Amino acid sequence: MRADHIDPETAQSSGMQRFAAISNTKVGSTRLWMGQTHVQPATRSADHHHGEAETAIYVVSGAPEFVFLDEQTGEEVRVRAAPGDYVFVPPYTPHREENNDPDIEAVVVLARSTQEAIVINLPSLSGGE
Repeated sequence: MRADHIDPETAQSSGMQRFAAISNTKVGSTRLWMGQTHVQPATRSADHHHGEAETAIYVVSGAPEFVFLDEQTGEEVRVRAAPGDYVFVPPYTPHREENNDPDIEAVVVLARSTQEAIVINLPSLSGGE
């Protein structure tokens, strides 16, 4: 899949732009989805989860923060990442991506264990669908 053929017509959350590269509809994959997300400077995504999909993230550029909720304390937990870092998001885990840098876009490459991008947008990290 050439970089100029990635597809923005995939499931979205406000505050970020997802692009599909490897999917069932793009290449016929049956157990894998890959793509990338871009979060503009000083922007955060909506709270969401990816259903049954395991998600692996590789940070290409910027300094994204991945925000989860500690179920025991109810406090937000932040995973600050830098280029070259990897982040794992388990199935059904509510989270959001933040780019708190005022100048640099955050770009990550994603791999999911499903053939299409599952995105369930949530009203909050702790609140239902």
